[in-house]
Amino acid sequence: MLAKAFAEFDVLVLDIEGTVCPITFVRDVLFPYALSALPCYLEQHWESSDFATYREAFPEDCRIDRGAFEAHIRDLVARDVKAPYLKALQGLLWQAGYASGELKAPLFPDVAPFITAAHAAGKRICIYSSGSVKAQKLLFAHTNGKPSDLTGCISGWFDTVNAGPKTEVDSYNTILSDLGSSDPSRCLFLSDNPKEVEAALLSGMQSLPVIRPGNASLLEDDYLSQIAIYDLSAESDERIQQCLATLGKTRRLLISKCRKTCDPGIVVRFT
Repeated sequence: MLAKAFAEFDVLVLDIEGTVCPITFVRDVLFPYALSALPCYLEQHWESSDFATYREAFPEDCRIDRGAFEAHIRDLVARDVKAPYLKALQGLLWQAGYASGELKAPLFPDVAPFITAAHAAGKRICIYSSGSVKAQKLLFAHTNGKPSDLTGCISGWFDTVNAGPKTEVDSYNTILSDLGSSDPSRCLFLSDNPKEVEAALLSGMQSLPVIRPGNASLLEDDYLSQIAIYDLSAESDERIQQCLATLGKTRRLLISKCRKTCDPGIVVRFT
């Protein structure tokens, strides 16, 4: 059953890491898997035409030297650089792991019921993650939920390539434009990252921070901590409704904050 709090929304946009599945899955499972599979994959596919598109997206000094290519990837991962060309390659490497059953996305228990119930209620469900669209689709096609393949419930896929950086307001404007939404307030974005929540709110979307086990804690005096939710279940409906009811006040606090620190052009649109 879908929480009544979500009834007012036409579109539900979900982050992945720390929102629908643990951050540790990406950091401790997916990233190491890609690095371990990389040498063998490069050995077999370095000269293949199918791999050329991925290789040519990398900096020029890495494209002709396999050792430099691999070293560059390991450096990017170590520094947690979210380069689109790296994300695309990781998605390629993960594909084999999902297909073999070695990889399966551990969704939080409330997520699959939420997605299926929202879909049944006629809501449009979209994903917005720094991981590539290909990686997103692989993850939601191979989960521990019921059903394990949730891609049929999801109709929109956004990443840093087709939408933009997740902490920039214009990225959410791009998503709204793509969705053809005439009323941004009918769109709700859920994320564990406070900066992403702020950017979504400044675009006109509604947005709430999500606190999950293993996530970094919000500061107690942070205004966003007052509207954080802990799961998406119908049992948490009262908490979710209370948080949504205070979003007007939250947006005003955010605009006030941005008068001092943000691009004035962003603030003007909401004053």
